[in-house]
Amino acid sequence: MATYNTSEFRKGLKVQLDGEPYLMIECTFVKPGKGQALYKCKLKNLIRNTVIDRTYKSGDTIEAADVEEIEAQFLYRQGDSFIFMDNNTYEQYELTKDQVDEAWKYLKEGMPCTMLLFNGRPISVTPPNHVVLRVEYCEPGVRGNTATNVTKPCQLETGAEIIVPAFVEIGDLIKIDTRTGEYIERVKE
Repeated sequence: MATYNTSEFRKGLKVQLDGEPYLMIECTFVKPGKGQALYKCKLKNLIRNTVIDRTYKSGDTIEAADVEEIEAQFLYRQGDSFIFMDNNTYEQYELTKDQVDEAWKYLKEGMPCTMLLFNGRPISVTPPNHVVLRVEYCEPGVRGNTATNVTKPCQLETGAEIIVPAFVEIGDLIKIDTRTGEYIERVKE
């Protein structure tokens, strides 16, 4: 199994601790006046989404995680299960609602996604950064309410609710940033 030395520590590194995959979200180098250099790291568990703090001495090693990212396509939702297909091998993967997390709000059938596999098993999915979805329901806008930044909630075709400007109507296609969940713009068909 591959390992990383402390000199290779950086943000975005995928490592394995106690048999579970972690993502290094922060790494700070500390050189005290006396003694060995230290690396203070924040690590996010890729399965449970918990964050832990660990400190490593200069020269320590940490095991690399057997994590791989693949291109997958969202096929359909069945109850609390989400079915995806690997674009290269056509193998199908089933993820639970917990594994999909907030991404379910933006998943539309046939949509390309990035899936994270640990030891060949899917652990999470990431939708594209920007998606175009249809507005299923929203309150009608009031005439003349265009001068200020008036917003209202609307329901999308996926069942998710987001805040949009008052001029958005039922049936409109809107572009959404999946990283923040914010409305970007109206899109023409």
